Formats: sequence, C-alpha cells, structure tokens
Amino acid sequence: MKKRIAQFEKVSFTRFMCDMLDVGNWTAEELSEMHDNIKLPTRATNGSAGYDFYAPFDINGAEWDGKVMPTGIRCKIDGDYFLMIMPRSGLGFKYGLALSNTVGIIDSDYYKAVNEGHIKAKFKADDTSYHIKAGDRFMQGIFMPYGITDDDDVTADRTGGFGSTGN
Repeated sequence: MKKRIAQFEKVSFTRFMCDMLDVGNWTAEELSEMHDNIKLPTRATNGSAGYDFYAPFDINGAEWDGKVMPTGIRCKIDGDYFLMIMPRSGLGFKYGLALSNTVGIIDSDYYKAVNEGHIKAKFKADDTSYHIKAGDRFMQGIFMPYGITDDDDVTADRTGGFGSTGN
C-alpha cells in the first residue's frame, strides 16, 4: 500500500466566489451551484500517477486563454512533498495547451495561505478552439517528494497566496 501524503478539499464558498468574480460575471446562484458540483481530483486507474482535476465550469479556449482559472480546490500536503500540476496530455497534443508558467508547483505550505491555498491555473494554447465542459477532466496533478541541502536553515513561513514566495 502506498503512503498517503495529501488530502484534496474544496475551498470555502466565499473564497471560490471572490476568485470567480475576479475573472467573470456570475450570479450568486450560478456560483453556489458550481461550488456544490466541484469534484475533488481523482486517479483514473490504480496505476495512474496523476490526479485528474475536473473543470468547475465550461471553459472555452478563446475566452479563457491567458486568464487565471480558479479550480475550487486546495490540497493539504505532507511537508516533504509538493504537487506538480499540468494540463492533461491529450489537450496538449491536440491544442498545444500549456500552463503559462510551464508547470505549476503547489508547495505544502500553500494550504495555509491567505487565499486558502486555492489552486488556480493560467493556460495558453496554440489553438484556442478547445472547449472543456464543466465536470470534464482538464488538468492533472502529481505528488512529488523533494529534498533540501545540508546547510538549509530557512525558518520563514508563507503568508501570501499564489506567486507570493520571495516577495
């Protein structure tokens, strides 16, 4: 049996609503329904390395290309691991879909950030004609171990959200 090192959760409705209203215009009822229907990431098979993320709303490539997309998901991760996220490979092959920052790294202390550790993605594509329906798998995350150097003496704690380390 593999060691269990993480736990996916939904962000609060308030956090989801704030982040969604930053990128679009939805009614409170639409946002509530989206939040209620958020599906936590899962593996498709026993041998899958990646946990599939499900779209919380319809994603039209031309509309969402270059925008930060909230997933409604956060993840509590053991301190010796991080979550690496990337688009599903089929979307990369077919549309050239990639994360704008090439690969997403979700640190274990991101869970405690002021934004509740809300995992977001920003995509770019060679072909923006893609359409992902709410509930479709669109991104995957893989948990990876990491090490530190012998002389590492970092004691600082994270306070900010996405892109805040080192600021």
